[in-house]
Amino acid sequence: MIRRADPEVVVVGGGPAGATAATLIATRGHAVTLFERERFPRYHVGESLIPETFWVLDRLGILPQLRGGPFVEKHSVQFVSEQGKVSEPFYFSDYKEHESSRTWQVTRRDFDQLLLDNARAKGVQVEEGVRVLEVLFEGPRAVGVRVVDDAGQERTVRCRVVVDAAGQSTVIQDRLGLRQWDPLLKKAAIWTYWKGAARDMGRDAGATLVMQTAGKKGWFWFIPLADDLTSVGVVADFDHLFKNRATKDPEVIYAEEVACCPGLQPRLVGAERVEPFRIAKEYSYRSRQVAGDGWVLVGDALGFLDPLYSSGILLALKSGALAADAIASGLAADNTSAGALGTWGPGYLAGMDRMRKLVCAFYDGLNFGGIVRRHGDAKALLTDILIGDFFKDTIDVLWPLLDEKPEVSRQGAVSAAGADPAG
Repeated sequence: MIRRADPEVVVVGGGPAGATAATLIATRGHAVTLFERERFPRYHVGESLIPETFWVLDRLGILPQLRGGPFVEKHSVQFVSEQGKVSEPFYFSDYKEHESSRTWQVTRRDFDQLLLDNARAKGVQVEEGVRVLEVLFEGPRAVGVRVVDDAGQERTVRCRVVVDAAGQSTVIQDRLGLRQWDPLLKKAAIWTYWKGAARDMGRDAGATLVMQTAGKKGWFWFIPLADDLTSVGVVADFDHLFKNRATKDPEVIYAEEVACCPGLQPRLVGAERVEPFRIAKEYSYRSRQVAGDGWVLVGDALGFLDPLYSSGILLALKSGALAADAIASGLAADNTSAGALGTWGPGYLAGMDRMRKLVCAFYDGLNFGGIVRRHGDAKALLTDILIGDFFKDTIDVLWPLLDEKPEVSRQGAVSAAGADPAG
């Protein structure tokens, strides 16, 4: 039985997915407790929003803070070939005339703090510095959690639904053996932050740049942030970055990759590195299940996809919102079974699969420009995916077109044309 003092829902993790789920469940009138092991503000990578985040941010009620906040506005993406040739800006508003076409490059410590503070304001009981030691099960059903605070005090909290939003350190996925690593996306990343890196002017000042390295072996992200700070990271096959090197020093590897990226080099002239190097390895995976009896996975606890198209925060917000709606409906109907809590799963995973297909096609040498030249009506559908509107089956007519690559060698390389979705 649920004790009077116990919440109906426990959310594990206070990042974008957890804060979103907790907020939207609480606004439906349910008692929600969120446990976050760290104390905010804290560092996190993944700074670039894409336009379709607008709709969940609107539901959360935080658009006014974003509009008037410190974050850099993002209106476009640009792609840079291995020779350093820069594409025309890919302006989101050219394809969707709506306020959602303006988005932001966010500093995650501030963005995540905003989401968590919003959860508190909407009625969520937020406890920071509290680590979930385990999810409690009675048979196949999750019934609560055992936690410990940073003073070492342990306690048990029972609930009707546990939402695992604990990121890659998920408390349910690994316990139940649900994690599936992606066999095609065995990538790694090295990144840091620069002060004074050269960015474009005016409307293009906040553009995300995707820059290929020579030999088409990887790519750099270039994300302009507030206070003249820029996030710059390289992504490539794990073996390329770490196995076939004379050194394992990330600073040396990073410098060698910069030397292979003509598009990036001039932007770092006179810039100062102001943060240490950070590494992520072989990070693409997915759970075999979205939900079970009394539990749900959201955000990175459900799965993580390669960062190529900046889909991470959208997937976190979207899964958090969808799960919240299913949980609230399940609580109202007194049905917290796997079927009830996971109704949103098939549609969400289908959308994630669509983005994954475009990611894999990029690494396989997809020529976007060639597709557009042969099939002009495909441009709008490609755009839908790139802005994050990939949760609809009308996009599926694209997939046969992706296999039409008469002008591109299938050697697992990223072509210059393939890096320019604007065609």
